[in-house]
Amino acid sequence: MGKQETTIAKYGCWVYMTTLVKRRCAEVLILLVVTTLGCTESPNEVIVQEEEEVFTRDLNRIVEEGNLRVMTIYSSTSYFLYRGRAMGFEYELLKRFADHLDLELDIMVAHDIDSLLYYLNEGKVDLVAHGLTITEERKKQVSFTDYLYLTHQVLVQKKPDNWYEMKWSELQKSIIHDAIELIGDTISVRRNSAYHERLTHLSREIGGKIHINTLPGNLSTDEIIKMVVDEEIKYTVADNNIAKINASFYPVLDIEVPVSFSQRIAWAVRKSSPKLLQATNQWLAEMKDSVDYYVIYNKYYENERSFRQRVNSDFYSLNNNKISQYDEIIKKYAEELQWDWRLLASLIYQESRFKPTANSWADAAGLMQVMPSTAKELGIDDLSDPEDNIRGGTRYLRQLLDKFDMVEDSVQRIKFAMAAYNCGKYHVIDAQTLARVEGLDPMVWDDNVEEMILELSYPNVYNMPMIKFGYVRGVEPHTYVRQIFDRYDHYCQFVE
Repeated sequence: MGKQETTIAKYGCWVYMTTLVKRRCAEVLILLVVTTLGCTESPNEVIVQEEEEVFTRDLNRIVEEGNLRVMTIYSSTSYFLYRGRAMGFEYELLKRFADHLDLELDIMVAHDIDSLLYYLNEGKVDLVAHGLTITEERKKQVSFTDYLYLTHQVLVQKKPDNWYEMKWSELQKSIIHDAIELIGDTISVRRNSAYHERLTHLSREIGGKIHINTLPGNLSTDEIIKMVVDEEIKYTVADNNIAKINASFYPVLDIEVPVSFSQRIAWAVRKSSPKLLQATNQWLAEMKDSVDYYVIYNKYYENERSFRQRVNSDFYSLNNNKISQYDEIIKKYAEELQWDWRLLASLIYQESRFKPTANSWADAAGLMQVMPSTAKELGIDDLSDPEDNIRGGTRYLRQLLDKFDMVEDSVQRIKFAMAAYNCGKYHVIDAQTLARVEGLDPMVWDDNVEEMILELSYPNVYNMPMIKFGYVRGVEPHTYVRQIFDRYDHYCQFVE
């Protein structure tokens, strides 16, 4: 079974669906409910894996099954959606790590940070990839990788609203400058966070009580920092790199007071996964010796201008439930196709990155890169008009779906139609013919016809007598379908 089929069965979607999407619902909805509730009796009822699987899935089994299961968190730095594209420090590293191991990457999102290590040890995932501070308490539960970077914790406080009009001396009097000034005051952090642990130790170190207001585990550090800005809480604590990037957007914040020494930030695996730990550490060592690693780090933790652009955007998943400015048009025509609109949105991103003025070397134009000849047949006058273009593109997709109506599985039929949209239906029919010759299933795209479309790039294959339409650069439709469904998985997680 191909990655897309596996992932369809794994991840969920809740709004308007076809048979295609309904298969994806069950497991992720259970995960969302359980992580929202936190660590109650529900996870024990939901996770029905055998004990052996929970504790023995190490690298050899991961490689055998072909997929690396990772849990992370939505945040402005780890994993998010921006202008139709999945991004994030952890996400970019994970993609490279999975490619290094030649594995498919399955990302799950915990909506409660407190549940990360629980799901790891229950065998739900193989790796937790989020900025975890290495602490003695956590080391009792999991094995940490070598650290990704060093940071330290800082106090996040708000300056007076008119701080930019104040004299420097007045401003200095209005804010805290040393952690000892926190004695008797209250700081708000998540209960099971490294920040909570650090504040407990800090109280003992300074010989005075710091009151800790515990916040729910489903709040990200970014959200808690915003609560300081909005004066819902007085103080919080954050890693310096996260605090600094947020302070670039909220100049009213002061983040100058350290509350810890340098600390190591790492990923985590189960204690019973020593081979995965070793492989991860070897890859991290190589990665940290490369320029690529520091380019990625700077992109998410140092590039303040990029951060401000994202936070201000309507198409940033932590702000709104949107993918693009054309969502309403996409929903309208996805309904006519009986597709989940997010799947159509993923195809449109693949075609044009949501740029209505996009043009290809072959004169395909607009959001769905419709050919002028196709537009003429479909009665589409203006390919630069978003609605006309999407109407024409979806009409053509409907024609292609009808051409492959002999494919009974709705998911596979959509993949055939997508491949035909990319390279032409006759090349796909040739690949089906070749699949029959090779003893593969001509009605299944995943791992069958998709492999044969690759073979049509070679002269000894496309010159065979039964091949009617010759050469096609098969890697393009092969990659095209996979990337659309991969992106669709992200859309399902971020957008309702």
